[in-house]
Amino acid sequence: MSKIPVSRRFLLAATALTAATTLLSGCAGEGSGTASANDTKTLNIDFATYNPLSLVLKEQGWLEASLKEQGVTVNWVQSAGSNKANEALRAGAIDVGSTAGSAALLARSNGSNIKTIGLFSQPEWAALVVPKDSQVTSVEQLKGKQVAATKGTDPYFFLLQSLEQAGLKASDITVQNLQHADGRTAMENGSVDAWSGLDPIMAGAEQNGAKLIYRNLDFNTYGALNATEDFLKKSPEIAQTVVDAYAKAREWSASNEKETAAILADVAGLDIAVAEKVITERSNLDVDAVPGEAFVEVLTKVGPIFVESKDVVSQANVDSALGTLVDDSFAKKADASKVRGS
Repeated sequence: MSKIPVSRRFLLAATALTAATTLLSGCAGEGSGTASANDTKTLNIDFATYNPLSLVLKEQGWLEASLKEQGVTVNWVQSAGSNKANEALRAGAIDVGSTAGSAALLARSNGSNIKTIGLFSQPEWAALVVPKDSQVTSVEQLKGKQVAATKGTDPYFFLLQSLEQAGLKASDITVQNLQHADGRTAMENGSVDAWSGLDPIMAGAEQNGAKLIYRNLDFNTYGALNATEDFLKKSPEIAQTVVDAYAKAREWSASNEKETAAILADVAGLDIAVAEKVITERSNLDVDAVPGEAFVEVLTKVGPIFVESKDVVSQANVDSALGTLVDDSFAKKADASKVRGS
């Protein structure tokens, strides 16, 4: 190996140190979350394929147009699942993130300082899925089998509720904790017997022949838009603009279902027919954005499962979270007409 001259080695080391310092500074800015949203005037917000309204917003640029007047830029961060959105919210990497209602309650029950400020859907986005050649046709037949699920997300809690209804316990199966897309892959290659799936990935698996062996709309919780308490306290006007923009996206999507499906297909890499199925049959985007009694009622049913599965230490933690999770003030004042853009 040839030797690098001392002067060049010094230059390389200095360059690396500068780059590392810059990277750390950038990470600090992202990690501070709320400070970023206020000090550098950046809103860090997620987009996710399980939240079609976020895809519409990102595509249309309405948030950017509306926040420009406040001197705020928008930084979009993709969430691969509710668990990842919760991690980013807890770390301060994003100010606003989208999760299942159950995941929001779980995070709050475990000390995450987040508030649900709006609802983006009331979907049927979770079901139990098996490969096309599987002989399993019921939840009961999953006993002793391996099932992929993403812990901390609606499909995981859907699985637990499905097992309970079938007279089984979580200990009757082996749960492989895999991110949603990896769960599908594990099911299709035979590494697991079943997968507790999430749309739109699940709809794609269906197109390839996978079978939904159990569906139950009541076991799916709402799509929740959450924000850190610090962000809401320091930037309520930005938070209101976000909720207003979601109201505009909801109105636009209701009148443009095919266009909404096309956006989903593009971002998620789906055939347009699959995306249209997700949007028209299983997303239910036309939902009251205010997180009210119906939302809390669904979470009240799910809460005890957290304690049973040891995902939360006590029911007292769940009850406290239920009483403090919702901030409906922004959704109640939502006004799509205030949002810039056509």
